[in-house]
Amino acid sequence: MASRAASETIALDDTIAARLVPVRPSRGHKGNFGRLLVIAGSVDYAGAALLVCTAAGRAGAGLVTLASVESLQPLFAAKVIETTTLSLPEDDVEEVDPEEALARILDHEHDALVVGPGLKPSLSMTELIRGLLAGGIEGEPVPTVLDAEALRSLATVDGWASDVAARCVLTPHVGEFLRLRAADGDDPHKWGDLVLDDAGRVAAARDAATEWGQVVVLKGARTVIAAPDGRTAVSPFENPALASGGTGDVLAGTVGALLAQGLGTFEAAQLGVYMHGMAGEAVRARLGDAGLLASDLCPELPVARKRLVSHLAAHGAPRAEGTDR
Repeated sequence: MASRAASETIALDDTIAARLVPVRPSRGHKGNFGRLLVIAGSVDYAGAALLVCTAAGRAGAGLVTLASVESLQPLFAAKVIETTTLSLPEDDVEEVDPEEALARILDHEHDALVVGPGLKPSLSMTELIRGLLAGGIEGEPVPTVLDAEALRSLATVDGWASDVAARCVLTPHVGEFLRLRAADGDDPHKWGDLVLDDAGRVAAARDAATEWGQVVVLKGARTVIAAPDGRTAVSPFENPALASGGTGDVLAGTVGALLAQGLGTFEAAQLGVYMHGMAGEAVRARLGDAGLLASDLCPELPVARKRLVSHLAAHGAPRAEGTDR
């Protein structure tokens, strides 16, 4: 059972977020700042993959690689400039060969994964995702952000949580969250209105994180971040400008970059959500509450980080513990 301290809810602010920002040694090189592998995108959702990779670079990852089925690699390679690409073997056009693809991914050096944005739904992709998370290899699987199609795939598998060995951050919107809970046999109406009821959102996210043994980010206004041990944090941001396609892909890339830089799953989720919210507020200040494009957020991510570092220096607050490396 979670302790009283663990079950209290943290109201995120600049000071709390700033203490989580990873230190960057002045003589560091790109290998020091994390290698992120992104498994995302399809012919109909190429933009999702590009947004994840751009956000990851803007959030400080040293090296970002986009893995896609081999028939799409030329398309993505022509679009991503700073990101490298990795081709995944296919059984058919745009149908991944799960066994061969898993072997190629595991042979690629990386510190964290983002899986799911814009992937084409298929049984073979579900098999690949399950293989990645199962940990059926020598050593511990890397920390992973699960979003979009990865969440949909898990919702089709009974008892999926018991098969996951990786430390994960799940980033569902309300619809995806309810689908995952329904797969557990949970009553989707148990927690009330998960859009407007903040207390219900906290309770639902905390319960799911505890049951699944993973960090859960329940997206929406005042995004909730819940850890398996009962710790919960709530973002202060309510920004209708973020109700735009692709903003969740930017969040996935941001959290993935922070995992690759060594933050723990709960810490990376908190900081990623907060930086994403700060970026959204900066765009809203210029454009208003409509017309924000997901790509508008990416250049604001390093500005948000800089603001947090400056806040930390001004207030003399110590860095928080929470790194995995």
